[in-house]
Parts: sequence; C-alpha cells; structure tokens
Amino acid sequence: MDVYVNDGKGTVYDIEMQAVTSGCLPRRSRYYQSMIDLQLVDKGQDYDTLNNSYIIFICLSDLFEKGRYMYTFENVCKEDSEVMLNDGAKKIFLNADGKNGTVSAELKAFLDYVAGKSSEDIFVKKLKCAVEKAKKNREWRHEYMTLLMRDRENQKIGKIFGVVSVYRDLRLADEEIITRLRTKFDLTEEQARGYLDEAE
Repeated sequence: MDVYVNDGKGTVYDIEMQAVTSGCLPRRSRYYQSMIDLQLVDKGQDYDTLNNSYIIFICLSDLFEKGRYMYTFENVCKEDSEVMLNDGAKKIFLNADGKNGTVSAELKAFLDYVAGKSSEDIFVKKLKCAVEKAKKNREWRHEYMTLLMRDRENQKIGKIFGVVSVYRDLRLADEEIITRLRTKFDLTEEQARGYLDEAE
C-alpha cells in the first residue's frame, strides 16, 4: 500500500506499508521527503510554499527495538531539545508488534489488523471488507502490477543517472562510462549512450 494524500488544508501524507522492516527505512524516509518537496515547489517559488508533510511507515516489526507502537521524528536541536527546527516535516514509524506507548484504541485496532489479529473495530471491519473486494477486482490488480513495474523501472532509471553523475565526477571518458553502465545495468550500447546523453 502506497498512499499519497493532499488534504487541501496545507498538509500532505505519504503512507507506506512495509511487509519487511529493514534498516534502510530511515534513509528511505529521507528520500521520500526529498521527492515530496520537489513535487511541491516549482523552480523560483518561495520555500514557505512547502506544505507540512507526514511520511508514515506501517511496519510489521519493530525497527527501533524499543517496543513502542509509534515512533515520531521531527528535527530537534541536538544542543537544546526545546529548540525545534519547525520545517514542517514529520516522519512516523508505526509498529504492529508494539507493546508500549499511548495510542488511540482505533490505531491499536488497525495495528492489530495489520499484524493479522482479529478486531471488532468498525473501521477495521470496513477496511477488511474493502481489502477483500479489491483482491477480487482483476482490473485493479492489473493496474497495481503495472504501477509496481513502473515504480521499479523509475527506481532503476534514478540509479543509472546517479551512477552517471558519479562517473562524471570521477572524470571518466564517455566510452568508459558506457562500458560500465552496460555491465552494471545489463544495457545495450544504445541504451547506455542514451542515458549518458540525457544526463548532460
């Protein structure tokens, strides 16, 4: 489940469901934040037009191993924890395997549902019904797989351009870069040359 929501009141939300909790999630949250900010501000616009944002990861296990249901991160001054950066960005990691901390009964019921536990919560029942309906919708499943493949392709393209940038910084010759791109990403010479041209 990847959800991007603009509430129309100055706040955007990016919600990610994580079947496998890995140590790279904090850095992934940083990447998602940069992607959100790039979408929200056009070149030449003032930075104060940036929306407040929440990046929310719903995890099946405890990334931080403190047993909390929820971990909320904001930028705080290291030297004085009373000083907040107030950049409008928050990152929340929800832990379906949590035991500690105060969360609402509704959130607790949702996390139990994510963890595979039964619940009598009204919202969870509606959610379960919607999930079952979506599973039976072939058109939706096809669209989801298409988007998933497109997302993976975009990630690959982003990596290629990143590698090209590194190779350029190392002042490698174009032909050497093309050879390395072909080997690293299994590209044809034409494809590798195309990426090199686009990166200029």
